[in-house]
Amino acid sequence: MDLDRLQNKLYENKSLFIGEDTAFRSAVIIPLVKAEGEWHVLFEVRALTMRKQPGDISFPGGKIDITDASPMEAALRETQEELGIDPKTVQMVGELSPYVASPSFVVYPFVAVVDYHEIIRSYNKDEVEEVFSIPLKWLVDHEPYMHTVAIETAPPKNFPFEKIMNGDQYKFRSHSLEEWFYEYGNYTVWGLTARVLKHFIDIVKK
Repeated sequence: MDLDRLQNKLYENKSLFIGEDTAFRSAVIIPLVKAEGEWHVLFEVRALTMRKQPGDISFPGGKIDITDASPMEAALRETQEELGIDPKTVQMVGELSPYVASPSFVVYPFVAVVDYHEIIRSYNKDEVEEVFSIPLKWLVDHEPYMHTVAIETAPPKNFPFEKIMNGDQYKFRSHSLEEWFYEYGNYTVWGLTARVLKHFIDIVKK
């Protein structure tokens, strides 16, 4: 085995985590807008007619397609589809660390400045019920609260227990998931959106 060649291969093929190439990958934008003289973070309320997560609060974004050149391109494409924003008018500020929700699901978040007035005129009502914003200062000053959700591993009946030590008595590791909640007026931001938002706000606070 040629160690130099192996070293080059390991360097060239380094991924974020094992399984990244087969995981469901999505990208979102945390939209910053100027409103009433101060910075706000913009959110979407998913249309009530949507098949998945109707009425949930989210950032614009979605699945990274094979035709997308990069996660950022996917985030811009999805934002245009949902909010009607021309990608050329979006001022990209930076990229956050990816959120690895599980080995099969990863989210690439970006922070960008967008035109609030352009959104109000053009958002896609088939996908977006409404848009609203929360002052960045409010998010910095108000801590979210957290609840935990227990995640249990439950192998299917056809799992090959005979191949592992202790068979069907094997103690699979369980873990808990932190769910964060921001409550602003009548809106509750939680789930993946709140997790990404909290990471962003923690950076702003530093």
